[in-house]
Amino acid sequence: MTSMLSNSANVTFVRPATFFIKGFSNVPHVKYYYMFLALVYVVTVLGNSFIMCTIYLARKLHTAKYIAVFHLALSDLCGSSALIPKVIDTFLFDHQVVSYEGCLANMFFVYHFMNLQSLTLLVLAYDRLVAICFPLQYHATVNKPAMFLIIGVIWIFSVTYFSVLVGLVNRLSFCGSNVIDSHFCDQGLIYKLACNDNSINMMMGKISFGLLMCTPLILIIISYFCIALALVKIAHGDRIKAMKTCTSHLVLVAIGYLPLISNNIVALTTSIDPNTRIINNSLRQVIPSMLNPIIYTLKTEEVMQSIKELYKRSKVNTTQKIRMKYSWKK
Repeated sequence: MTSMLSNSANVTFVRPATFFIKGFSNVPHVKYYYMFLALVYVVTVLGNSFIMCTIYLARKLHTAKYIAVFHLALSDLCGSSALIPKVIDTFLFDHQVVSYEGCLANMFFVYHFMNLQSLTLLVLAYDRLVAICFPLQYHATVNKPAMFLIIGVIWIFSVTYFSVLVGLVNRLSFCGSNVIDSHFCDQGLIYKLACNDNSINMMMGKISFGLLMCTPLILIIISYFCIALALVKIAHGDRIKAMKTCTSHLVLVAIGYLPLISNNIVALTTSIDPNTRIINNSLRQVIPSMLNPIIYTLKTEEVMQSIKELYKRSKVNTTQKIRMKYSWKK
């Protein structure tokens, strides 16, 4: 460890050269869990890459809504890439000692992409709210330039916020333990290791949960309450059609938020084994990213139709190439 003398007071300010990631200690057959995470990561990469390629290649999906879906897939892919390979490298290959700077970088990217996933679900809820409650204004309000602007704003906000959050760790002095009892560089556990005033970090942690997790969920619930009121007033046939357009998004919201809420309720009401908490948190972080593209592929008629059209087009092009090659040989 390196020490620096504080300018403001005659106390020793300690910044560790490294942190030790302790998670998954004494878990029986834990290597099978790492293999499961590797499988989840492969499916996540393939699924999200597939949905992004489909949106890019299918012209009928070049709409504001599917720009947001593309962004969700990108956030899922990047979020899993920031977490799963590092977890496998850390624990399976015994690289549990991580540099101070590397730990802060890992913290930033994991939280940043988790936040983008949450905010993108809110953007998709806004898309459905305008489409169903204000259909005549939809194309004027939710268009491609507006969607790119919204996504740009949430990127600027997220990068700025988490740069400040991670930067505030530099004000902490770690004169005791440098062991993080988690599967990644968890900000909530790092500031608890500090031996100087960590009240600002604690406040930022509470703001993060309230502002970035609870607020989007509350706004999504409000938007669907407004959608439900609008659906009551329209004809039965149109109501069923409108509800179908919301199904995939509602499933994504349930998968993304229910484990988060349940984990926090359990943590507040009962004492939970650290390894159980770590496994629950890691699953909550990676499973939605794997399931999102599968749900959007299977539950969204437009996407399924576009996949079929792309497949037919590819088949026709392949047949034409074979015929041209055969005629050239003749």
